[in-house]
Amino acid sequence: MEKPFLGISMMAEADFLTAILPLLRDGSIDVLEWSFDTFYHAEEPDWLTRLLNFYSQNNRLLGHGVYYSLFDAKWTERQSMWLQKLKEEVQQRKYNHITEHFGFMNTENFHQGVPLPVSLHPKTLEIGKDRLCRLQEVLEIPVGIENLAFSFSIDDVKQQGIFLEKLIEDTDGFLILDLHNIYCQACNFGLGIEEIVRLYPLEKVREIHLSGGSWQTSPYGKRRIRRDTHDDTVPAEILTVLPSVLSQCENLEYVIIERLGHTIQTETEAKDFLDDFLKVKAIIGASEWNSRHKEIKIKKKPECAGRPVEDEGLYREQTILTKLLFDNVKADHFKDFDFQYFKTENWDPEMIRTAQNIIKKWNPY
Repeated sequence: MEKPFLGISMMAEADFLTAILPLLRDGSIDVLEWSFDTFYHAEEPDWLTRLLNFYSQNNRLLGHGVYYSLFDAKWTERQSMWLQKLKEEVQQRKYNHITEHFGFMNTENFHQGVPLPVSLHPKTLEIGKDRLCRLQEVLEIPVGIENLAFSFSIDDVKQQGIFLEKLIEDTDGFLILDLHNIYCQACNFGLGIEEIVRLYPLEKVREIHLSGGSWQTSPYGKRRIRRDTHDDTVPAEILTVLPSVLSQCENLEYVIIERLGHTIQTETEAKDFLDDFLKVKAIIGASEWNSRHKEIKIKKKPECAGRPVEDEGLYREQTILTKLLFDNVKADHFKDFDFQYFKTENWDPEMIRTAQNIIKKWNPY
């Protein structure tokens, strides 16, 4: 395969622009990824619009969605509106592909939320396929899904690769392999990074994400939990396994480095981000590349069901789960609820407490 394009996830903060100016000036940023739906209710700065349009006009712009919520068991007006806005977005700018996150956000303040995981189950798979079909239906470009960092149990960690492979099969989709998300799972469940990577259909990986994060220690907890907070440097452990992962992803086209814009405010933080970029660039440059594999394309437009698939039982459980987390119910009480779609009896108490901290921060109610 040919050497992948190296780029960044674009942020709208002025400090972020200042930090990446050296890379823009010397042409090091091959491609930009833009989370288009984060600005559905805001106006882009002029400089950002010009920059995104420049990369779009040169066929080097990727779209990364945040708020579609792939596994909500109830179809809502906001999802219909999201798809309509996406149609308008791709008419204004040319994107090479569009991607979304694995998980669900069913709270009213979804725009402030974070995706929660779902377990592999025939009904959750059916709903995920339906939502993905509707996403692909409005586009003429490939659609992919990113693996999720957060898991409640080691079983879900081990099944996520299988789940994603089944999820994308009907739409000829692809995967974003986020290595920091996998690093979080490796740290939190005592697994090896490459051990988890091998559980994914690597031939489906078109894009790799790299980022940093943070450690969370609960006053009630027994161990540190790794969080995907996008606010620090890429861990050395990820850079160590990156050459091996690159060699196994035969259809890889893009490598994207992520960091939240408001976390680059000092010269040291800016230098750290540039150093990460240059380290990854060197690793890619030192790897062996030959001819590019055939580009992933949509073989046929999917045919979605007339009405969106819904399930009242799953929706009720998603709502109850979100409320339990928000209300800070003790971790050992989760197994007392007779969930059909969530295997709470296997959940790690530390991960329940972590989810409670996350969801309280975003105040979904």
